[in-house]
Amino acid sequence: MQSAMTDTDDVTAPVHVAIIMDGNGRWAKSRGLPRVMGHRRGADAVRRTVETAGALGISYLTLFGFSSENWKRPKQEIGDLMGLLRLYLSSEMAELHRKNVRLRMIGDRSQFEADIIDLIEDVERMTAENSGLTLVLALSYGGRQEIAAAMRSMAREVAEKHLDPADIDVDTVSGYLLTADIPDPDLLIRTSGEQRISNFLLWQLAYTEFVFLDTLWPDFSTEDFRRAISEFNSRERRYGAAVGPA
Repeated sequence: MQSAMTDTDDVTAPVHVAIIMDGNGRWAKSRGLPRVMGHRRGADAVRRTVETAGALGISYLTLFGFSSENWKRPKQEIGDLMGLLRLYLSSEMAELHRKNVRLRMIGDRSQFEADIIDLIEDVERMTAENSGLTLVLALSYGGRQEIAAAMRSMAREVAEKHLDPADIDVDTVSGYLLTADIPDPDLLIRTSGEQRISNFLLWQLAYTEFVFLDTLWPDFSTEDFRRAISEFNSRERRYGAAVGPA
């Protein structure tokens, strides 16, 4: 399923694009700057990407901003990242709402300080009824952790006899995930030249097309985004089915 672009172009926008935003640290290092400067420029790339996604008619944009494993980084860097998250949520809240963007957050909120949780809940509440782009921020998120939590929830339902194990299928599992009401990504983009998914949306990426770019995240441009979509449109999605004679 694809939705038409809203501007004049010769490609069709995927319904759901997920992006692993990688390369902030290398961007800063290559310029002799502290890592926090890379993260700040990365925040500019987020604004640019959200604006482009809305202009192209993409329905869902999921950005992998901070993984479960990222909590192991040095305290100074985590502090800088949390400061930038506070700034982004507080400064962009009204603008996201004005542009009809709905914001969602997936991940383990319990790891964040109370004021950040409040900011997330405020912007989710403010934008809940918006009908434009749905921006999903994956923060303190891990795919394996998400699946494990879904299994625990199903196990409790089985123990309480609210769920029959014989009825558990692919759709059942999907319904217990954090993305239960979000379609699986059509396209995954990873910047910085790395070619792995890093514990991101492990269940949901089963039939997603991958595009890996050498561009570091702070330099990710509208043209990079459009080029990735053009690459996506050049592929034939089979979902495991053979096409033509065997």
